[in-house]
Amino acid sequence: MFKYFFIVGAQRSGTTYLYQLLNEHPQIEMANPVFPEPKFFLVDSLYKKGLNYYFKHYFKGKPNALLRGEKSTSYIESKKVARRLAGNFPDAKIVILLRNPIERAVSNYNFSYQHGLEKYSIKEAFTQKELLSRPFDKQKISVSPFNYLQRGRYLNYILMYSKYFSPKKIKILILEKFQGSLNHLSTLYNFLSVETNFIAPSLHKKINESQKSTNVSRKLRQYLESYYKVPNEKLEKYLKLDLRKLWHY
Repeated sequence: MFKYFFIVGAQRSGTTYLYQLLNEHPQIEMANPVFPEPKFFLVDSLYKKGLNYYFKHYFKGKPNALLRGEKSTSYIESKKVARRLAGNFPDAKIVILLRNPIERAVSNYNFSYQHGLEKYSIKEAFTQKELLSRPFDKQKISVSPFNYLQRGRYLNYILMYSKYFSPKKIKILILEKFQGSLNHLSTLYNFLSVETNFIAPSLHKKINESQKSTNVSRKLRQYLESYYKVPNEKLEKYLKLDLRKLWHY
């Protein structure tokens, strides 16, 4: 009987890199494909197909695998998903990867722009409140492609998942500490109860980086620093980490 874990977010925080590292581990089988993400527990039409469909459709049977994982970064925003995961996999482990929220927001904007979803400048998209709550095609996109800033208020989502999973079952990683660190990767392997001495070949590679580079003016950066000041301080206190040195705020 397989055990399961879920990388639930955050979007544009290095989760594809994390997926690759874990998929390379001989004892872990990750749900495929990585693009598009499964989003099985978010999309009602998929969820109605049942767990047998989920097991057969996304997992092909990796030899020697002891653990199965899925990465769907839209999950972090959904109470419905947290409830479904807890109901179907009460012993599952949850992995959350966080990144400097300003850099995450910019990367999110770039992603939306590259895919033809965003037509406004980054300044307009970030500072005009009516643009942050624009309607979108819910038949094609599972979560808003314009919710750039709210997604960086990470503690809201962590606390929501903590209502469904014990803190011992939730692993929170910081991209700036995790990326390229064999020590942090081994700690994650230990959390997942797999062999900790394995060295993933992609540890020092860059995966799924934004192809667009957007200039963020000093004035806009100051606006974002002000926006995230209190949320970052609350997160820092919750995690008992010095995020100021990592995220430069």
